[in-house]
Amino acid sequence: MVPAPSCPNTWDYWTSSTSDHVDLICLMPNSVYMPLTVSWDATLQDVKEELWDQAGKYPLFGMLHEMTGYVFQFINSLAVTEEVDDENKRLRDIKPSCGVLLIIERSIERPGEHLLNTHISNLIGKGLNEFDNLKSSEVNDFRMRMRYLAEESMIKRAQSTRLERLRYRCPPRLADSPAVPATLTSHLNNNCFILVTKVANTEFSFTTNVPVSRTPQQHIDTILKKKVNSLNMRGEDPRSYVLKVCGREEYLFGKEPLIQFLYIQEMLAKDGVPQVMTVSMDKLTLGCDIPIERRQAPPDYSNTIRKKKNHHESSWNIYKNYTCKVESVSGLNVDRPVEVVCQAGIFHGGKALCEAQKTEVKTASRDGVAQWDKELTFPIKVYNMPRMARLCFVIYEITKTKGKRRGKDSKDSINKLAWANTMIFDYKEQLRTGGLTLYMWTHVADETQGDDWLLHPLGTVVSNPNTDSCAALQVCFSNFDCQYPILFPKHETVKAYADDIELGSPDVIARLSRDFEQLRVTAEKDPMYEMHEQEKKDIWASREYFRVEAPELLPKLLSCVEWGERAEAASVARMVAGWPMLRVESALELLDYAYADAAVRSFAVKCLAEIRDENLLLYLLQLVQALKHESYLMCDLSVFLLQRAYNNMTIGHFLFWHLRSEMHVAAVSVRFGLMLEAYCRGCQDHINTLMRQITCLDKLKWASQCVRKKKEISKARAALHQHLQEQHCIETLCDFVSPLTPSLICKKIKPERCRVMDSKMRPLMLEFENVDPTGADIRIILKIGDDLRQDMFTLQMLRIMDRLWKNAGYDFRLNPYNCISMEYAVGMIEVVDDAETVANIQKQSALFNAASTIYKANLFQWLRKQNPSESGFNKAVEEFTMSCAGYCVATYVLGIADRHPDNIMVKKCGQLFHIDFGHFLGHFKQKYGFKRERVPFVLTHDFIHVINKGQRASGVNEALDFKIFKEHCETVMDLSEEKALEHFRLKFIEAVKNSWKASVNWAIHNIDKNN
Repeated sequence: MVPAPSCPNTWDYWTSSTSDHVDLICLMPNSVYMPLTVSWDATLQDVKEELWDQAGKYPLFGMLHEMTGYVFQFINSLAVTEEVDDENKRLRDIKPSCGVLLIIERSIERPGEHLLNTHISNLIGKGLNEFDNLKSSEVNDFRMRMRYLAEESMIKRAQSTRLERLRYRCPPRLADSPAVPATLTSHLNNNCFILVTKVANTEFSFTTNVPVSRTPQQHIDTILKKKVNSLNMRGEDPRSYVLKVCGREEYLFGKEPLIQFLYIQEMLAKDGVPQVMTVSMDKLTLGCDIPIERRQAPPDYSNTIRKKKNHHESSWNIYKNYTCKVESVSGLNVDRPVEVVCQAGIFHGGKALCEAQKTEVKTASRDGVAQWDKELTFPIKVYNMPRMARLCFVIYEITKTKGKRRGKDSKDSINKLAWANTMIFDYKEQLRTGGLTLYMWTHVADETQGDDWLLHPLGTVVSNPNTDSCAALQVCFSNFDCQYPILFPKHETVKAYADDIELGSPDVIARLSRDFEQLRVTAEKDPMYEMHEQEKKDIWASREYFRVEAPELLPKLLSCVEWGERAEAASVARMVAGWPMLRVESALELLDYAYADAAVRSFAVKCLAEIRDENLLLYLLQLVQALKHESYLMCDLSVFLLQRAYNNMTIGHFLFWHLRSEMHVAAVSVRFGLMLEAYCRGCQDHINTLMRQITCLDKLKWASQCVRKKKEISKARAALHQHLQEQHCIETLCDFVSPLTPSLICKKIKPERCRVMDSKMRPLMLEFENVDPTGADIRIILKIGDDLRQDMFTLQMLRIMDRLWKNAGYDFRLNPYNCISMEYAVGMIEVVDDAETVANIQKQSALFNAASTIYKANLFQWLRKQNPSESGFNKAVEEFTMSCAGYCVATYVLGIADRHPDNIMVKKCGQLFHIDFGHFLGHFKQKYGFKRERVPFVLTHDFIHVINKGQRASGVNEALDFKIFKEHCETVMDLSEEKALEHFRLKFIEAVKNSWKASVNWAIHNIDKNN
């Protein structure tokens, strides 16, 4: 039984006592009994904050959620249990009997909450209870804050208008500027373009010449007037209609001119005629979130601790060297007694802050247990420790190699067994003290090794979640003889300190003024250039110059900071607060692992705040990867991505799949799982759509498994057709949104049109009927067995290149088709219509044989057959020439390898494009021990033959056409660096001279493929 507090008169406790303080007994929700002494005048909010402050010193603290999720219960003077929701009430007013307070979870269960949690668990791929089982206060705090953010978003959406809801569900795709792109001027006639507009529920359609300045609403007004005149009916309100793209759930609305919509631009670029339809807003299904009550905003933990006078110490007041104690390790993966060492280092953004320290050699038992009890003292003072410093551990085995000394002098004698990283300050900005168990990760052979090759500073700071099968390192952090928590100084304190010690004084600037241009040249050098220490010091001293004259060089400037010096680290916070906004590309660089400082990363996110949704989608894959470099769950980047996803379902769609596709990666499964939970809670009307996609994916995966059991391709295709025609498949594979393109809705599968592709992984070519009868059927490739994340990255780079070139006025006809990774080694690829691989084109030749790739007229004759008219053929050759130039440069820059006739395709219109990007950035394939890539990019004899329109090499026309092609290539490269252009010219000549080698290589590929 819990003892009541000692007092003169227990039953008259609140009236007879003369003390200014009261002794409370607090029964915590994690079953811990906590005594607490507080002021009589304390509010329940004060009591709760003090409880959570002290709870960290007790066991099971990780089981507690954010404090706002709990309320107080007590027995009042009438012997009745009472629950208090108003935490502004004071203890002396409520008078809990015997000073006993019970803290219980706030009742937040709403109708359907259990079902919602079940759906979210299924979408994430893991139960939400797994997050509870982590018993992590950081996880609990993040979930509470994200739940508040999600519910605020739902409240806002529930109050929105129908047009705002349409903007959320089907956001318009817009170019950056209303100006007509230079690449489209030739497709206009007197600054007008042709637009076909269909009238919903009628057979009427109008073909009109539309001025580039006309807005969607103006066009609707024009069409409705034509409709009234044609049908002799009463006029309708144009504001109740929107324009819908025929064949997909994409809408054109808003104040922007029609020419600014990307659908219009894409259709004009390929000489197509855009087709739209007038649709009544009243007939659109826009969904509606259930209105919910507004939740109390969670408090800031660090501010809660700071506002208690004399209850915390600043880390800047600790002048001792940083120390921690390495106690023991258990669970090492060894099969015999071995000699092991634990080494530790302190890093910031991958850069060592001081010399690493290590324990003495100890023998680990056959069970993988070793005991050190060694205190490591690092040559860095606590007051110099930056906020984002991380402590990295590695345990390695020392083996006796004959003829070599053991230890660091011989890497061959060291076998790395396990590693783990942890932040020196926790998520509450509090210096870690006391004992901690770090569950470690095993080393893999291809890990990047820097100067500190033993340690792994770029690795995650998350403990290995597979606690039953990994090594566990026991460490203990010093409290430096401080009675209270040690906190990193507030941001305002850091900036004030930086103002006082600012190093960029006028005399320094005057001394360096004559060297600014030279320093700028140094800062603009290749990223691989290693700057000297003096160059770094001079560039850092000249930061005011760079802020005014070259703000885009901020990443290079930050690489010159000595993060182990308090003065310089503090100056960074002051500097970025006044730095001009950067371009998106520079801001993305600041989200790399090398820039760990919280102020820098917050500034980078601030630079992204005004980015348009369409551009955000372009860089979304990169931003999701940047989450891996965040030190804590709660960060500006997470909030930014979620808020943008809450406001745009298309962004939410791709954010969901980018996160879910990596849930199998243990190092990010908790972070990405929590992000997925937060998204689903904030976009509950999107859950059913995502559930349908996952259900269909599971059905298709099962079909793929059945097909792959068949060795013969004919039997595999028969098995696929039989499976897809079964009733359970027909009932499931219908009425779902395409994961590749969320504006396309699949009505039902067409089993007779589906087939098994003839390649190693047996991908499935699937065809679905479009739910919109005005649209073409939807074709998708399901690929299982290959990791498509690299393909996604490469295609994203191609989209960015295409966007940059078009902004510069050049259209090189790139075709970065859609591709999405959905699970581990599971993904979907868009089918490009009217296209054939170069290999198939060669096989169609009447002269086909094993070496037909050397016969250069195959491709030329195929294009001539597809485009029989002279004008059509000339247009096809132009498309081929432009796209060939674009891909020559793109594959050269990205180092895309493994190019053969099966992964280069040509459309009937002449457009060339590449597929299958499993090898890039210089990772080349070999055949029989020989390097297969003989040329820097693909430019074979048959390609040159098409570019020259079939003319002989000695002809004047051939020289002229090929010269134009070469100029196109150099134009693309000229948009990058001058040295790169010169290098490319040399490689271009090499590719032309060695084009016969590529043809021979392709012949070998055909022989191998046909055997």
